[in-house]
Amino acid sequence: MLKKIKGSLLRSALIASLGGLLFGFDTAVISGAEATLSDIYLPVYKSLANNFGSLSFWHGFTVASALIGTIIGSIAFGRPADRYGRRSMLFLIAALYMISALGSALAIDWWFFVVMRLIGGLAVGGSSVVSPMYNAEISPASLRGRLVALTQFNVVLGIMLAYFSNYCINELNLGDMTWRWMFGVEVVPALLFFVFMFLNPRSPRWLISRGLVKEAKIILEQLGSDTGDVNKEVKEIQNSLHAENTAKSERFFQKSYFPPISLAVLIAMFNQLSGINAILYYAPRVFEMAGFEKSGAMLSSLGIGFIMLIFTLIALVIIDHFGRKKLMIWGSIGYILSLGAVAATFYSNDTNFSYTGSIVVLIGIMIFIAAHGFGQGAVIWVFISEIFPNKVRARGQSLGSFTHWFMAAVISWTFPVFAEFSGGHVFTFYMICMILQLLWVVIKMPETKGVSLEQLEKQWH
Repeated sequence: MLKKIKGSLLRSALIASLGGLLFGFDTAVISGAEATLSDIYLPVYKSLANNFGSLSFWHGFTVASALIGTIIGSIAFGRPADRYGRRSMLFLIAALYMISALGSALAIDWWFFVVMRLIGGLAVGGSSVVSPMYNAEISPASLRGRLVALTQFNVVLGIMLAYFSNYCINELNLGDMTWRWMFGVEVVPALLFFVFMFLNPRSPRWLISRGLVKEAKIILEQLGSDTGDVNKEVKEIQNSLHAENTAKSERFFQKSYFPPISLAVLIAMFNQLSGINAILYYAPRVFEMAGFEKSGAMLSSLGIGFIMLIFTLIALVIIDHFGRKKLMIWGSIGYILSLGAVAATFYSNDTNFSYTGSIVVLIGIMIFIAAHGFGQGAVIWVFISEIFPNKVRARGQSLGSFTHWFMAAVISWTFPVFAEFSGGHVFTFYMICMILQLLWVVIKMPETKGVSLEQLEKQWH
């Protein structure tokens, strides 16, 4: 139970998890402004389209620019975190969030806006690596799963807060300044994240890796350890670091690691081929396509965030009891049914949606979000962290993260292009991908619940 966790440890984990909250907020906040941005930057899109692409292609690039930064950030923050420390990188990430939020709100032209969103993407990518890494390293093993899960919970909470913020700002009727306020409000949580990080200690594991054992012992005394013996804990960390340094010479892309590599790549690809980021980024547009007024579309988007939060919480509570594979199966079935219903409704209603058609799309999207929170959204990072042997786990998680963000950028970039032709075609494509996912889960995906890494390695061979 959380009451058994030392107050200083829980406080530090919650503060570091604000990186996850800003991750979710920054990911979803553009959904409220993307339609306005399409109108504002239309002259720029026309100019660019004269040389290459289409108007929708360049609008998709504008929306996906943050995700391009995320791809870079998920790769770029690993080594600096090792050299300068996890806490130092979290300070930098908080600063990048502030710069991006303020810069996006005050953007003077399209190029400036894209650069600011890309900077925000760097922060998101960094958060996805450093926040859970920091929490893992300050936590005793017996509490590590729950404290690392705080980051995932905060990502979903951040998405809901972004939708809520967008809805409230839209209701204020601020005119041409509305979209700027949507981005600018992120400065507040980013500033709080930066200030609160002064209360957090440096990672004891990182301190030991730099030879600062005395400071590490003081922090371990404050945060707690598994045995209560700080000297023993330090020795175990030193042995672990030695094993990791020895394993760095191990070649990652080799035949013996093909099974976990293929599993990590495929689960990350299927995660985005569901269309989840298209829904998160373009939710108000999807609801407007289905006949909702702008205010109703914003309110429906808020419902998306709330449902994702609830079903993610449910999944995190039961994942160790029911297992990863069962959640993926039920999530895949939910995907297929909901996407099929939404696609059929778009085909039958075309551009003139009846009241019934609009409600079917709303319910379908809500079921889709519930299926994601209960299945893929809860399973992906747990599964990827479990399938790789200790000596290549960091590289395996990096590969999974890179694949996830690369596919997220592709899906978000192409959605407006394909949605221009037919909403039915887009959701049918996502549904077919989820049928393939279900087949893959049933036939190929192993159950990792309660299976040791050594047993998994034997299965690969």
